[in-house]
Amino acid sequence: MNNITIKLLTTHRLSMAILSLFILFCLAGCKADEEQMPPQRNWQLVWSDEFDGASGTSPDPAKWVFDIGTGSNGWGNQELQYYTGRPENASMDGAGNLLITARRETFSGAPFTSARIKTQGLFAQAYGRFEARLKTPYGPGLWPAFWLLGADIETVEWPQCGEIDIMELRGQEPNIINGTVHGPGYSGGAAITQSFALFNDRFDADFHRYAIEWGKDYIDYFVDDTLYQRITPDDLPGEWVFDDPFFIILNVAVGGTYVGFPTSQTPFPQQMTVDYVRVYREAN
Repeated sequence: MNNITIKLLTTHRLSMAILSLFILFCLAGCKADEEQMPPQRNWQLVWSDEFDGASGTSPDPAKWVFDIGTGSNGWGNQELQYYTGRPENASMDGAGNLLITARRETFSGAPFTSARIKTQGLFAQAYGRFEARLKTPYGPGLWPAFWLLGADIETVEWPQCGEIDIMELRGQEPNIINGTVHGPGYSGGAAITQSFALFNDRFDADFHRYAIEWGKDYIDYFVDDTLYQRITPDDLPGEWVFDDPFFIILNVAVGGTYVGFPTSQTPFPQQMTVDYVRVYREAN
């Protein structure tokens, strides 16, 4: 066998090896993509608020109640705001949106005001799709959130009741949101969490849809139509506490351990603009 033949065979074998690796890479990529695609689920709307009230009106009291006060009430993370029930902090804009507004003002000894509304005692559900379309505020020290708490919180306390944070944002990182769960053995700084980032864009620049699809052994996290995280019992270092009804919370915190203090670069007032909140259940 001459040198030319050996060279041709070597080149052929190398090409076949590269082709084989390419095919394996493609198959692995396809498999990863398939694993990221959720099954098609037949959702049926069971609860919603479209925030269609007149400008300046408060959230529907048949659907929402207010948390009033500060972290000294037994909740909070060293935050600086006083949560009020005033229209100045939570009201409709007359264009189909709810505005939750954080303000720099002294109120009952606190340097800021804001609002935190919840469906506790009015609506709670286990499993389903929980979705909100909203636009976030921005600036260091601002902490908007769309989240769920176990409805049994008053009997088993936190974190045993469970917490599902569908969307949290640090105002100093306006292009990144986080999806998180808290439970026994994985709460606070040890929570199970994953980030989702926009490139060349920010979440305060436009509306986005934030959702979870939640079943008996999974919680899938979405931004718009992108599934970016799935949590299962196997992912948790502690007990899975996500088989009971949870209620909904919307709020904008100011300061706290998660985001730090506002700075001179933080503009006020700041608003989280909520187009709607919708909850679905699988039709079957």
